Amino acid sequence: MAKSKTIVLVHGNFVNDLSWAEWKRYYEQKGYTVYTPSNPGHGGNPADLRAKVHPDLVNTGFIDVVNNIDRLIDTLPEKPLVIGHSMAGMVTMKLVEMGQAAAGVSIDGAPPKNVFPPFQTLKTVLPAFGFFSSAKYFMGSRQWYDYAFFNTLPDAEKQKAFEKYAVPESYKVSRELVLNSFSNIDFKKPHAPILFVGGGNDHIFPPGLTQTIAGRYKDGNSRVDVKIVEGKSHFICGEPGWEKVADYILDWYEKL
Repeated sequence: MAKSKTIVLVHGNFVNDLSWAEWKRYYEQKGYTVYTPSNPGHGGNPADLRAKVHPDLVNTGFIDVVNNIDRLIDTLPEKPLVIGHSMAGMVTMKLVEMGQAAAGVSIDGAPPKNVFPPFQTLKTVLPAFGFFSSAKYFMGSRQWYDYAFFNTLPDAEKQKAFEKYAVPESYKVSRELVLNSFSNIDFKKPHAPILFVGGGNDHIFPPGLTQTIAGRYKDGNSRVDVKIVEGKSHFICGEPGWEKVADYILDWYEKL
């Protein structure tokens, strides 16, 4: 089977497309055409977005994010390999279900509505739903990012990572993930190959959740693989050693 040479990298919540900049260069050097779209309401420099929130942010929901990538894929000459991190791991699952991906990779991915998350996840991400807040959007504190995202980095690197990547996030994305039926996955449906990658030290979506999600797929003729990378946080795509994760994914894909 001829492999698609197109890759779409989808960013998750609390960061934007700049979080994929090094992956984009890395995969382009390996001969791929790589797209790193910003989710609606997320485009721009993170420092600028923290100072003045994007006007479209508060109106952006999970369905908007999926539709944005779906429209991009419709313009491409071939179905891409779709790689999504965090919330966008669930975007990847949805696009695979929709038949829009040659293959999909969910990295530290969010669960669909029909997979209940562990207490660890609920405790960490509850502020991002805004159920008890008068604010119009979520902006994680340094302390929240240090715990939820950057927990394996040295302290000096945590501050740098926050300044480089942290952005405000829409409450609507998280709410639609857990409340809207669009966010269910039909686990019995035949699908393109999908790989789940989890960080062993992920404080948002722990490795047990990654394995649970993968284990829900039921079609015996559709490939589902899991790779847990020990010692990695939710910042698995940005912390030192990310190249090994990128290589593992590409090797998995090229051997399909």
